[in-house]
Amino acid sequence: MPETKYVRGETGLIAYQVFGEGPLDLVSLAGSTGHIDVRWESPAFARFYKRLASFARVVLFDRRGNGASDPFPADEVPTWEEWADDFRVVMDAAGSSRAAIVAHLDAGPMGMMFAATHPDRTTALVLANTSARTLVADDYPEGLSPEAVEAILGAIEAGWGTEAFAEAASPSLAGDTRARAWFAKYMRASASPRMVAAQLRPMMELDLRDVLPSIRAPTLVLHRREYALTPIAQGRYLADHIPDARFVELEGADSSLTYGDSDRALDAIEEFLTGVRRHAPLDRVLATVLFTDLVDSTGRAAELGDRRWRDLLDQHDAVAREEIEQNRGRLWKTTGDGVLATFDAPGRAIRCAISIGEALGPMGLSMRAGLHAGEVELRENDVGGIAVHVAARVAALAGPGETLVSRTVADLVAGSDVRLADRGTHSLKGVPNEWQVFAVRA
Repeated sequence: MPETKYVRGETGLIAYQVFGEGPLDLVSLAGSTGHIDVRWESPAFARFYKRLASFARVVLFDRRGNGASDPFPADEVPTWEEWADDFRVVMDAAGSSRAAIVAHLDAGPMGMMFAATHPDRTTALVLANTSARTLVADDYPEGLSPEAVEAILGAIEAGWGTEAFAEAASPSLAGDTRARAWFAKYMRASASPRMVAAQLRPMMELDLRDVLPSIRAPTLVLHRREYALTPIAQGRYLADHIPDARFVELEGADSSLTYGDSDRALDAIEEFLTGVRRHAPLDRVLATVLFTDLVDSTGRAAELGDRRWRDLLDQHDAVAREEIEQNRGRLWKTTGDGVLATFDAPGRAIRCAISIGEALGPMGLSMRAGLHAGEVELRENDVGGIAVHVAARVAALAGPGETLVSRTVADLVAGSDVRLADRGTHSLKGVPNEWQVFAVRA
């Protein structure tokens, strides 16, 4: 996590961070949902900002009333002009004379105001899931009715900081319990429900349409097709009324660009700001996944006692690590009584599983193992994807001392010296379809 620093604005302290060494300066504005320290706990947010830092020097800050910056009374919400002035103060503290602006959600008006009033300090403007006006008008059918706006504000104040609201704001988190719980915590760390509602109400009543023609910086408008709070028609209105603006429609309904198809958003931002779209950092590869598990570990622990069992587990981990390294694999984690590893070749993965099992025999330990080959998702210190789940389910089918492989692995080692015996087809818990598995013969 970058170092968090403070700078004094006209009415309070503002927390900010600077990271990355790219040739251009980029200031990312997060709006009322933001805490510059807590956001780095999320792999999705960390990945998003690291990608920005790969081509830019990035400046983040919590505007007053949010996150690590000074609060203000709920009945004295700063104006958008005052928040834009905070923006200027942070740029000065970061040593940035000119910068590109990426403004999300309710930070959009701040970005628009700054770009229009400080064109000499704005190299480009990126607006995401935001608008110049929320309320409907005779000349603005894209807007929402006053009743809808009141309902939205009521729902925000009632549900802010809950997992249900986190899922509503980012529907792609529906199946990820950990990410949903973290996002709820992130909201609570950003501001209280009352404070957020107090900040959002002025945005709902704001009308910046007259400002749009004054924005001379090159502008990119990104908008999720199904984002409910700000209909996509409002994003198109921005692109149509900011001179020479470019519009990119994104899939999904997530409020934050860090969730959903974040790579497409990042690709568009990088190409717009640098003129070049590089390949995204490698995060998905084809690999053979090895999942192992000690047989009857609970019973053995009770039989041996905690201390002796702990010593055996340490020996198990050392043996597994050595064999994985010798077979050019990568140990991602130990699971208490097993390991998760990946290999670039299925033959080496099978040999590694057999070697681990043979080394554990003299210790009085019996192991089951499962292997599957498929595309995996590489994370900071973990690996994920359906291939990992399949390998775990295949391992669960194995008997004591047995190594089972999926049909995919069997096909990849065809013609080698690996001998396999058909163990039939099985349903794997949580995984669609029937799966044929094979046992590795000694």
